[in-house]
Amino acid sequence: MNLFVLRFFWLAVVATLLPLGAQAQYFINQTAMEDILTECPANLRSMPEVHYDYFVLYSSRNNNVLARNNLYKVIGEGDLELGQRRARLVEMINRKLVEFTNIGDTLVVPSRYDLNFCAYSPFPRYYNGASGIDKLFIIDKALQAFAAYENGQLRRWGIVNTGAAVSPTPNGRFNFNWREEHRVSSLSPPGEPWDMYWVLNFHNGRGIHIHQYAMPTGGPRSHGCVRMIDEDAQWMYNWADTWQTTLGNGFGSDRGKILKQGSMVLVLNEDPTSAPSPFTYGERYPEIRTATLPDDPWSIPPGTEQQRQFDKKRVVRGGR
Repeated sequence: MNLFVLRFFWLAVVATLLPLGAQAQYFINQTAMEDILTECPANLRSMPEVHYDYFVLYSSRNNNVLARNNLYKVIGEGDLELGQRRARLVEMINRKLVEFTNIGDTLVVPSRYDLNFCAYSPFPRYYNGASGIDKLFIIDKALQAFAAYENGQLRRWGIVNTGAAVSPTPNGRFNFNWREEHRVSSLSPPGEPWDMYWVLNFHNGRGIHIHQYAMPTGGPRSHGCVRMIDEDAQWMYNWADTWQTTLGNGFGSDRGKILKQGSMVLVLNEDPTSAPSPFTYGERYPEIRTATLPDDPWSIPPGTEQQRQFDKKRVVRGGR
């Protein structure tokens, strides 16, 4: 087995067993996805529309491995290694890992594989309601996905895992507060530090952030924070603006007086009850589930007292 095939074999996954009675979770190999996850092009209108179709895994020998190889050959147009590379995109848009599929399973495949990742976005390329907002970060819990906009133009999108049912990520309108490159979760059990990287806080009172962490395919999983793939989390860490305070960009109780809030954050919709479903399955072909965004981002209720106080100041100044 050559190095590329060996790397792909581990492409996406480590299987982790959950407590008895729970469903197994499979984790994305984040390093393997780095060449897929990119910023959107400056001219979004230059990207063609993508259509989707079904692919049902099959094998005349009733062999799951051969069925996966059939998938690779079909999407790779006869080239097995090309098909394996393209399968990374299939995994991302399906939120399902090919390595754990079997005969009879259905995957959604795109009509093209050579486009910028933003071509496969469930978020609109242009968001007119946000045209006057310099930076806007959106978390759609139903889609388990995020979008970053600049003046209403999509800059990046990707997948997330939000809080589990026992500790959901709160909905509402927030702003990024402080950032920290590495932080150990305060919820870590004794002797087992939960290391979070590229941390951006948007709810200082509850300590809720976006950050890099293990990404299971099964949907909401965290203790309230929003997990991201390393490449996305690192990009967000450098892209977003945090609050300005009398003590610089301190965090927690060391923040001083807040002079200006950071980039706006919207947390929308409700979590799926199981794994996210990125597509609706029509009789003839699947259609990507698209995000439903508010006409005006400011219409989303503030999620913290901090937001409410700044909203009052904005009204006094005659802002939106």
